[in-house]
Amino acid sequence: MKPHELIIYETHVRGFTIRSDVLHPGTFLGFIEKIPYLLDLGINAVELMPIFDFKPPNYWGYQPVSWLQPHPSYGTVDEFKTLVRELHRSGIEVILDVVYNHTEKGVFPPEYYLKQDYTGCGNTVNTNHPEVQKLILESLKFWSDECGVDGFRFDLASVFTRGADGHVLEHPPIVEAISRLNVKLIAEAWDAGGLYQLNFFPKFGPWSEWNGVYRDIVRRFIKGTDGKAGRFANAMTGSEVVYGTPTASINFVTAHDGFCLRDLVSYQQKHNEANGEGNRDGTDQNDNWNCGVEGETDAPEIVSLRERQMRNFWMALLLAQGIPMILMGDEYGHTRGGNNNPYNQDNETNWFLWDRCAENGAMRNFVKRLIAFRKQHPKLRRDRFLTSHDVTWHGLKVGHANWAGDSRFVAWEMAGKPRLYVAFNAGYEGVRVELPEGRWEVVVHTERGWDQRDGEEVLGGIDMSPYSSVLLKEKV
Repeated sequence: MKPHELIIYETHVRGFTIRSDVLHPGTFLGFIEKIPYLLDLGINAVELMPIFDFKPPNYWGYQPVSWLQPHPSYGTVDEFKTLVRELHRSGIEVILDVVYNHTEKGVFPPEYYLKQDYTGCGNTVNTNHPEVQKLILESLKFWSDECGVDGFRFDLASVFTRGADGHVLEHPPIVEAISRLNVKLIAEAWDAGGLYQLNFFPKFGPWSEWNGVYRDIVRRFIKGTDGKAGRFANAMTGSEVVYGTPTASINFVTAHDGFCLRDLVSYQQKHNEANGEGNRDGTDQNDNWNCGVEGETDAPEIVSLRERQMRNFWMALLLAQGIPMILMGDEYGHTRGGNNNPYNQDNETNWFLWDRCAENGAMRNFVKRLIAFRKQHPKLRRDRFLTSHDVTWHGLKVGHANWAGDSRFVAWEMAGKPRLYVAFNAGYEGVRVELPEGRWEVVVHTERGWDQRDGEEVLGGIDMSPYSSVLLKEKV
């Protein structure tokens, strides 16, 4: 599958099915039984959180003790091969989240580790040591060649760029070696030692990267931060200020690390007490907004605003150029109770709750419709950047885009049949928006709830409430 066609679902083998009615919950075989759910949603690639054997209590799997064996509770190598085969039969690719930057203490001889800690977990691996390189490549080839994995997401990949004394290498041998593999490659282009290297890895080949700039700009703009309109527009068109191609950008609003989507609009502060670290763990910089009340509330106006903001984030994710990545459970509004680092929570904080998914079917169907719309319109998933022939920028008036520091409105029109019109009003006041000439029908208006249908025709202009977005399609 070509990269620009991907719709990635970041998921956890145990967490996805442990609360389900499958025959083998929490395992590779149990995951197979839920493939129809992924197909119905529109997913065509899963990014599995680490499956290498790891040491508890790191439920997420980021404390490996082996690079060649799966965690025993998930199943055997043969059962993993069966999962890969069944996903492929369904047209779903498999990307493994792999952890080569550190291990549990004592897995390797001392000379295989750096003296400094660049992971925040200790035991940072000297990935450019010749023998370590061989082990990493052996592992990658085992999972790709023997097991059929389509690609890898490299945790804290900036560790790969460090030499024996921790200095940054211009041409790290391990990165050059991995770049020659015939698989999809995704880097988390930073580490815990201060490196932040967006667009470093694509210089070595067809790498993509988790685009932290996209995440931060989208979060800031949608919550109403001034001075972000131009950067938001660039993020929505593939982050050309960062990358040389839109397919280098893995767009994400949320991931396993940090707030999930519902919590992003429900909490102002992290609430990580359950992790047992005195609420000191997890980032304090989340670009979040609780919409006026901390945590759960029944206040209708707060609930309405939060749900509208979640719809706005879905619009930003699934209408942007680049490769979208969805966090498991966001499609039904999963909450972790404000915990933005639940790495050791093997419970409902992290599990996919199938009963909640059924209850929030309208929310899931909204996401499903947007995914389907993206698939139906190739102009939303280009493998090149848009030009002035492809897109026209607008403001409240046609042709009058406003990139001033206090602007919280961004709108654009995409050429071709049918034309598409997208607008975001991230301001705290409603606006009347002039539309380009033609007949337009509403596909999504985020102020109108989760259960929406195409068809309403609008001519000349449309009203947008505060913190709302619209997607219109030309009637042809």
